[in-house]
Amino acid sequence: MVSVPETSPTTSTPPRGVDVRGPRFGAWVTSVVLVVALLTASGLLVALQAVVFAVGAFAGLRYAPYGVVFRLFVAPRLGPVREREAEAPPRFAQLVGLLFAAVGAAGYLLGTPALGAVATGLALVAALLNAATGFCLGCELYLLVRRALPARTLAR
Repeated sequence: MVSVPETSPTTSTPPRGVDVRGPRFGAWVTSVVLVVALLTASGLLVALQAVVFAVGAFAGLRYAPYGVVFRLFVAPRLGPVREREAEAPPRFAQLVGLLFAAVGAAGYLLGTPALGAVATGLALVAALLNAATGFCLGCELYLLVRRALPARTLAR
């Protein structure tokens, strides 16, 4: 997790970042969806989860369906935000989830249920790990990719 301080050093306005509880809530919902998908071998349900991942990855967590539910119905009951994190790592995690869910949905829908189950199961393991412990595999992968890529130069 990449933490974002509650206030920036030069102003008293909170920085842009996501409430760390939001992605964890989303991971719980994702876990339930993927368990049901695995139990029913439903490619359609995995495809719907892939759409949820796609919205989070490309439009942002604020617009992701589980993010909207969290922001409107759950967060107001939890009290003030105590910790925020940068949005880029969880968005990258949504992209990774999208890739696994797309493979899982394709496996189920194209008649290869073993591929569907394995890909969906891997996505479920990552979601459960985040939900239960707060450890985000996709976020950690994001940090590894960032370290591996050469730094951009400011002046050419």
